Amino acid sequence: MCGILGYFGQFDRAALAVGLHLISHRGPDDSGTMFDDAASVGLGHRRLSILDLSPLGHQPMSSPDGKVWLIFNGEIYNFPELRADLEAKGHRFRGHSDTEVLLHLYLERGEAMLPMLNGIFAFGIWDQRSQQMFVARDAMGVKPLYYAASSRGFAFASEIKGLLPLIPEARELDAVALHRYLSFLWCPGEGTPLKAVRKVLPGEALILRAGKIERKWIWYQTPVFRGIQADLDEKSAIEGTVSHLRSAVKRQLIADVPVGAFLSGGLDSSAVVAFAREQNPNLRCFTIEAKGGHDVGETDDLPYARRVAKHLDVALDIVEIDSSKMAGDLERMIVQLDEPLADPAPLNVLYISKLARESGMKVLLSGAGGDDLFTGYRRHVAVNYESLWSWIPSSLRRALESATIGMDMRNASKRRFAKLMRGAGLDGDARLANYFVWAREPDLFQLYSQDFRAEIRQANALDPMLDFLRPLPSSVGKLDRMLALEQEFFLADHNLPYTDKMSMAVGLEARVPFLDLELVEFAARIPMPMKQRGREGKWILKKAMEPFLPSDVIYRPKSGFTAPLRRWMRHDLKPLLGDLLSARSITQRGLFDASAIQRLIEANDSGRVDASYTLLSLLGIEIWCRNYVDRSSTVFPM
Repeated sequence: MCGILGYFGQFDRAALAVGLHLISHRGPDDSGTMFDDAASVGLGHRRLSILDLSPLGHQPMSSPDGKVWLIFNGEIYNFPELRADLEAKGHRFRGHSDTEVLLHLYLERGEAMLPMLNGIFAFGIWDQRSQQMFVARDAMGVKPLYYAASSRGFAFASEIKGLLPLIPEARELDAVALHRYLSFLWCPGEGTPLKAVRKVLPGEALILRAGKIERKWIWYQTPVFRGIQADLDEKSAIEGTVSHLRSAVKRQLIADVPVGAFLSGGLDSSAVVAFAREQNPNLRCFTIEAKGGHDVGETDDLPYARRVAKHLDVALDIVEIDSSKMAGDLERMIVQLDEPLADPAPLNVLYISKLARESGMKVLLSGAGGDDLFTGYRRHVAVNYESLWSWIPSSLRRALESATIGMDMRNASKRRFAKLMRGAGLDGDARLANYFVWAREPDLFQLYSQDFRAEIRQANALDPMLDFLRPLPSSVGKLDRMLALEQEFFLADHNLPYTDKMSMAVGLEARVPFLDLELVEFAARIPMPMKQRGREGKWILKKAMEPFLPSDVIYRPKSGFTAPLRRWMRHDLKPLLGDLLSARSITQRGLFDASAIQRLIEANDSGRVDASYTLLSLLGIEIWCRNYVDRSSTVFPM
């Protein structure tokens, strides 16, 4: 719900209006601004009306005495309970929005309100009484929030493009962040492509005074950091998984507008639909059919989505997209994403969201987060079996890794085995973090220009993850540590940003029941052998869903949104590669070595290496730079 933009310091009023226009897609229903010129504060809001569609939900929203102002993006799912408690304490409400509840909760509890919230949010609160700004992001990082802190003050926004009019001078690239985008295909931690722009981390809050950060703290830590014991037996784990997911879905169906669901045919989205169907027999679901086939080794989801829809008796709307159109929309995708995430999957979210919006939906339930709570990725299988070979001396493991470098990357099985062996010589947390790495550092350094290489010589792409895990005692197991990384980084820096950005691009909100805080806390109490049982990921969730879904859907092969990227790089995207990664373009940008990039393209074409995603990363960085650095205007092609 919505887009927010604000500043505290010496910024231009008119620039806030421009920035607000650039994120207008996030809130097509209404807009508003508030200025406190005496304090150098400006707040802007674009509204997507979901709860309380009346003007009483308008933002920025003020307290009854006009001294506290709130801008808020998201949903507070437990707002009915919070409202009842506040009314018992004497608070009176004009409307029935969760925004008003959030504002009154701040008036009652101040920053101590954060642990009371179960929802997805990013907000800014200007308190004239104390002359302080309070900024916070939700526990799991579902809603994005960026900021720029400079000598002029502090500015924050739902999207980077909204910030740029306020900080037009901030165009210096962050070389370390770019190195991480190339290493992982996304950037873990607070970095963005611009040195001046940072991310507010999941579960992080800030207090500002006089336009400067006075205090910054993490108000929510994933359960593994709080020593929550995995103490459930199998029966309690199965019954609790059903009851908590059912309750989460029920909570997240609350809206004054139509709510539908993504349905890929995978276990997670199918489980969400099964419980949503209990509440709304007329539920509409949406999926995609990508014409033009898949890369070798990839699974087609559509037959499973149809199977689930028929089993649950729900309507299934299918958007048909030609793969060549998807390739042609990559530039638009990267511009909309605000960050050069090298994954074509966001396009699927965009197309499905557009169809749903055109069909009258304003909200879709998503299955995102299931793998990150219950396991389910191939790397979880690998970690589970590491004890079988971790006793091998690291020198021999490094030799195994070297032996995979020359494998034929056109074979999907060999490609996956080579990825499994990458970093085989590492130990401990470095080994775990390395599972997220897509491109080896020695390979990347060959692509960098001398200047760029010098800038990042002391940087380690793994540092944000290693720093995050460092406080955990060694008694915490490998898979628990891995799931902590999934939740803190892979979700918050990859899956959730693209789900939010591409759905909000068409004025539609994606909700994620698996990340309901009550379910997150409960899942932490499930022993790991009930999540990853041998090669079987999400074992407990699969057992829990057996009464509700067909067995062939529950135990189907793991897949995700896919696109024939490897074929695109050799055919559909060839003209784009020729333009964006031409010797002239590469030389002018100064980040990479033009001859090394050309050799990489040729090696990828011949099949000697599998560099399609690295090439997409390089394309993404150049597209991003042309739109966010080179442009003198603040017009973004949507």
